[in-house]
Amino acid sequence: MLFGKRKRVVKRILIVEDEPLTAFDNENMIREAGYEVVATIDRYADAIAKLDEEEVDLILSDVRLSGERSGIDVANAGRERGIPVLFVTGNPPPNARELVMGCLLKPYNDRTLKSALKAVDDRLAGRDAKPPKGLELYETTEG
Repeated sequence: MLFGKRKRVVKRILIVEDEPLTAFDNENMIREAGYEVVATIDRYADAIAKLDEEEVDLILSDVRLSGERSGIDVANAGRERGIPVLFVTGNPPPNARELVMGCLLKPYNDRTLKSALKAVDDRLAGRDAKPPKGLELYETTEG
């Protein structure tokens, strides 16, 4: 279709967030934007279990999580499975560029999250991505 809606690459999102209010807000905003939320989880082990049983197109993860393991471990697991990860954090690790496709800095609002998800989808589809303020997308060498 010449003027049709662009087909999304990202349809199913796993949210990994330890702050209940942020997790709840993200879940609602993502659903309102037309994505399917696979699950909202606050621990590494639960995230891995969900990745093993569900199809996931994008992992939206905080760096700090409940339990012993962190979002860095989630990012490594995503990379091993070929699933892109976007950190949503107020304090990205120094090596974030090596771990994830981008970072969305907290705090952010509804419009910024939706714009960030569109930019991620555009990047994954090979289209020019226009990141909103607060989102940094990294050049990936995945393939």
